[in-house]
Amino acid sequence: MKRRSAQILRRPDWSVIRGLYKSMGYSDYDLDRPLIGVANSWNRVVPGHYNLNQVSEYVKQGIFQAGGAPVEFGFIAACDGIANGHEGMKYILPSRDLIANDLEVMVEAHRLDAVVMLGSCDKIVPGMLMAAARMDLPALIVVGGPMEGGCQFDNRASDITSLTEGLGMLKSGKIDEATFNRLEDCAGPTCGSCSFLGTANTMCCVAEAMGMLLPGSGTIPATHADRLRAAQLSGRMIVKLVEEGITARRIINDKGIENAARVSAAIGGSTNVALHLPAVAYEADCEVTMDSFEEWFRTTPHIAKMNPAAPANVPDFHQAGGIPAVMKEILPLLHGDALTVSGETVAVNVADARINDSGIIRTVADPWAAEGGLAILRGNLAPDTAITKPAAIVPELRTFTGEARCFDSEEDADKAILEGGIQEGQVVVIRYEGPKGGPGMREMYKAMKLLYGQGLALKTALITDGRFSGTNNGCFVGHISPEAAEGGPLAIVKDGDRITIDIPNRSLQLHVPDDEIKDRLAQWKKPEPKIKKGYLALYARLAESADKGAIIRHKFD
Repeated sequence: MKRRSAQILRRPDWSVIRGLYKSMGYSDYDLDRPLIGVANSWNRVVPGHYNLNQVSEYVKQGIFQAGGAPVEFGFIAACDGIANGHEGMKYILPSRDLIANDLEVMVEAHRLDAVVMLGSCDKIVPGMLMAAARMDLPALIVVGGPMEGGCQFDNRASDITSLTEGLGMLKSGKIDEATFNRLEDCAGPTCGSCSFLGTANTMCCVAEAMGMLLPGSGTIPATHADRLRAAQLSGRMIVKLVEEGITARRIINDKGIENAARVSAAIGGSTNVALHLPAVAYEADCEVTMDSFEEWFRTTPHIAKMNPAAPANVPDFHQAGGIPAVMKEILPLLHGDALTVSGETVAVNVADARINDSGIIRTVADPWAAEGGLAILRGNLAPDTAITKPAAIVPELRTFTGEARCFDSEEDADKAILEGGIQEGQVVVIRYEGPKGGPGMREMYKAMKLLYGQGLALKTALITDGRFSGTNNGCFVGHISPEAAEGGPLAIVKDGDRITIDIPNRSLQLHVPDDEIKDRLAQWKKPEPKIKKGYLALYARLAESADKGAIIRHKFD
């Protein structure tokens, strides 16, 4: 493959650029090699990224070993957990597009030959995938790995979300303050992406299934030595991809995206997959719709179960065989000929994989459920679709009818829950939290966890034009499109209206006559934007709806 960097490093015309590199200690020996970007999102804010400086050193070792020259730079990464439940969450989904843009700017401005991207968490991995597809250069991803499970709490290994569940228990008198404080010290015992199958670990698994991580590397725990060996091998592999001219779109294409979606369904991944894969598909010029996802989710069995659907966490899943074992089991449903960053096909990669723990990963012949762990709903409340996660919903709650209790913000809903204002049988409606209305499409994680802590998770439901954390359970529907701020039917629901969630039949229905719905919509007035300056104001103007991945469209005829 022709090296882009060589074009701007030739003597004497481009000696000024050589001089700039040499001012940092690079040698002629370095500058005669492929320049490989090492995009490192390390910081001391995000636990999932805390170990990435050490991981990066091993990536750079591998690049040197294979004959490349690493050029390291940083990019932003925000923590969903720290941002959750307040105004900061408005920035999390919009950060995905900033990350993709940031990576594009750094790699293209400096004419790097390839890039290894290091990240672990919710919007960082999707942003990296988007950038890779957009630039279509040799690229691969290295993640920091999941943290270990914490101390025992509520009959399972705790995780960071146990603290929000514990808060509900504390407020309702089920546990005392000393117990709650002890939980704070032991729920997150190591660095790494949170130990449950939330969006962070889901997207690491999805990226591996797509072929953008080395096989088996998406779930190696953050503190294990294998994490460093995988990083070093990734460094060697990126140089091979450059030599063989294998660019990102050879991997991020229709085959890779379908494989990723089916694997997400098979493991009961986060609902946020339905936001991120359409965004990646957009960057890769692939035609993917919500109907595509519905077909893949319906026809893929749910064979791996972990927290929040079961006690096992992601490190347990890794020991059980991880993504290679899942992919081997559902291989007839996958594109086995799809290329991956290993240089081999999916079928070759998983040939020797096996299931080590049938209590976590089952066979296709004996799945946890015949259909995948995610579902697309439609109805008069969601004309352009909504999404839910039956893998995290007990069977008896997959059909739920109740009276609406409406809130125009997450904060108002959280306050009502904590004050005991939600009753059994109600459907909590949280609106004006979509991509434009939020703006930023916040997660309703806290509201769901507070309901759980107060013993209402199995007695109520929650619907929203916002989204959910991958760790939520109960009965919930998100991504309702069109969103309330765009005049979607969610905007005109009133307290006391009856709503039916029917997951088996993929329906979300408001029991109000059509004529009355039309009258209410005719009287509805678009609210003033919540934020009128800065990046969020710009995002609110540009973002597409949730059913289109909340993308910022940048392709024009």
